[in-house]
Amino acid sequence: MSKLVIVGTVAFDAIETPFGKTDKILGGAATYIGLSASNFNVDAAAVSVVGGDFPQEYLDLLKNRNIDIEGVEIVKDGKTFFWSGKYHNDMNSRDTLVTELNVLEHFKPIVPESYRDSEVVMLGNLHPLVQQGVLDQMTTKPKLAILDTMNFWMDIALDDLRSVIKNVDVITINDEEARQLTGEYSLVVAARKIHDMGPKYVVIKKGEHGALLFHLGNVFYAPALPLEEVFDPTGAGDTFAGGFAGYLAKTGDFSFENMKTAVIYGSTLASFCVEKFGTERMENLTDKEIYKRLDQFKSLTQFDIELN
Repeated sequence: MSKLVIVGTVAFDAIETPFGKTDKILGGAATYIGLSASNFNVDAAAVSVVGGDFPQEYLDLLKNRNIDIEGVEIVKDGKTFFWSGKYHNDMNSRDTLVTELNVLEHFKPIVPESYRDSEVVMLGNLHPLVQQGVLDQMTTKPKLAILDTMNFWMDIALDDLRSVIKNVDVITINDEEARQLTGEYSLVVAARKIHDMGPKYVVIKKGEHGALLFHLGNVFYAPALPLEEVFDPTGAGDTFAGGFAGYLAKTGDFSFENMKTAVIYGSTLASFCVEKFGTERMENLTDKEIYKRLDQFKSLTQFDIELN
C-alpha cells in the first residue's frame, strides 16, 4: 500500500441550495478528499491550515478516519478559511456569496517528514505556487502526482499553473475549465492539448454527466449514477478526487486499466457526497453501502451486444 499526501483547504462552508441552507459547517478540499480516500484504509496525511476558531471535534473526525493531521497547521490567533455559496435550481451553477481567505492567505504548507517519501500526492485546489511548494518538499519523486485546479487560477496565475502542470502525472478538472485552459471546445482536443502540457492522464469531470479519462489517445467514460435526490453538490469533485487517489494509493497500480476502476470508485463516492449537506453523508459511509452502489454502477454500464 502506498502512502498518500493530501494538500488542500480545511475550511468552513455556508451553503444554500433549493433544498435548504446551512450555517457554518465543515468543508474544504482536503476534508472531502481525505474523507473519501479514508474508505480505502490508506496511510494518508492531510496538509492544510486552520485558525484558532476551528473546532477540535472536526480535527478529531479526520484523525478517527485514520488521516494523519500533523501537517494541519493551527494559527491560534487566526480565522479559518470561509466560503459561502448559493446554488441555482439546476444545481450545476452557483454564486459565490462570501470568500474569506483568512489564514489561507499566507499559508506555506509543510509536509510531515514521515510523508515526504509518499508514492502518491494529491494536490487539491490551491494556488499553483503552493502546489509546487509541496512537490518541492518530497524527498523522492512521487510515483503519481495528481493535481486539481479551477478557472480562478487560470484567470490570475496561468503561468504558475502551467509550470506546476508540467510536473504532475494526472490533472482533474471540469469540462468548462478544460475548455478555458486550452481554448478548445472539443474535450477530446482539449485533453490532447493538456496531455502535451505534461500530464500522462487527463480526467475531465462533467458533474451529473459523469467523467472522462484520457491517456495517449485512449478514452474511458464513467457515467454519473442517476440519483433520486441531490441536496448539495459542494465537495463532489473533491470527493471524486479522493476516491480516485485513495483507490490508486491502495492498489499501487497506476496503469490506464486500473485508472478506469479508480474513476468508477471516484464517481461512486461522489454520488454519496451530494445526498446530504456538506460532509454529513461521507462521515458515516459504510463499506456495504459502497459495494452496493458499485454494483449499481456495474448494472448501469454493462450490456451484451452481438456485432454481425
